[in-house]
This record gives sequence, structure tokens and C-alpha cells, in this order.
Amino acid sequence: MKILALIGSLRAASFSKKIAEAAAELAPEGTTVEIVDGRDLPLYDQDLDGDEKPPSVVRLHEQVNGADALLFISPEYNYGIPGTLKNLIDWASRPVYNSPLKGRPTMLIALSPSPAGGSRAHAQLGTVLAGTLTPVFVAPGFLIGGVHEQFDETGTLTNELTKIRLERTLADFLEWAARNPPPNA
Repeated sequence: MKILALIGSLRAASFSKKIAEAAAELAPEGTTVEIVDGRDLPLYDQDLDGDEKPPSVVRLHEQVNGADALLFISPEYNYGIPGTLKNLIDWASRPVYNSPLKGRPTMLIALSPSPAGGSRAHAQLGTVLAGTLTPVFVAPGFLIGGVHEQFDETGTLTNELTKIRLERTLADFLEWAARNPPPNA
């Protein structure tokens, strides 16, 4: 199974990227994870959303269409999702009601240095994806509080509880995704 991890941070050493890398390591055998951060996308502009889309948008659509499942990993910025992630979703959500996101099995992870673990970003992300007809895995919200304390100096996830939760939740998610394949599968 192929997972496309869409992360909400552009920082080279972002915690979102580190969690995506950990997910790739902990995912069941036979699973691949590709990480996308949307840094090359222009700001969504309907004037650019014509028959000839920017190459980066075409590539994003190909990546989403080529994935069996999506994994959104978002930090919480000012009680919400980062603008870069919202921009990525806006581009991927076209054409409206018939986009590559429609019907694609999706899991959400939110994170924050705060004990709340990005709960508001998680809720906001779920609301935004509901508007794109993207089915989200129903499970207890996967929130990572104190994310800055979860890794060693090399960027490896060292928190055993988070590793166990991530491994188990990914396995459950991929079982669900296999029973609910995207429309183009």
C-alpha cells in the first residue's frame, strides 16, 4: 500500500517531517510512504486553476491520485492548521466535488509542543477535509503533545508510547483503507 504523507511544515527539521519518517519506518511491511510539503505550490489562485495548471499542481494531483491512502501531519499554528497545508488542500481539492481527495482514505495526526498536542489543528483539519469529501479514519484523535521532547538529537522518534501508538494506529488505518479504497483504485 502506498501512503502519501502531506505535512504542514516547511522547516527542514520539522517535527511533522520527523513523524512522517517514523511512520514510514513503523508502517506494516509492504507499505511505502512518500512525503510532500507543498513548498513548490503557488498560493491558490482561481486564475491559475484553468486547463493548464502550474506544473507543481499537476504533480500534486498525480501524487494524490497515485496514493492508496493519505496521512496528514500538521503542527498547530495559532490554534489552527498552517497556511501551507491549507494551500496544499485547496489545490488538491480541485475540481470541486470531483478532486483527487474525494473518497481517498485519510488519517490525521496533529502535534504541538503544548500538552494539547495540536487538538485545535486536528479538529480544523477534519472540518476542512469534510468539505472536500475526504473520508477520515474514525479513531481517537492522534495528537502528539510535547512533540519537541519525542526525538533524540538525530531526529529519531524515541518516545516508546508514541511509537507503539503510531505503529498500531497505522496498522488499523491501513486495514480500514484496504476495505475502503479510493475511487480510482
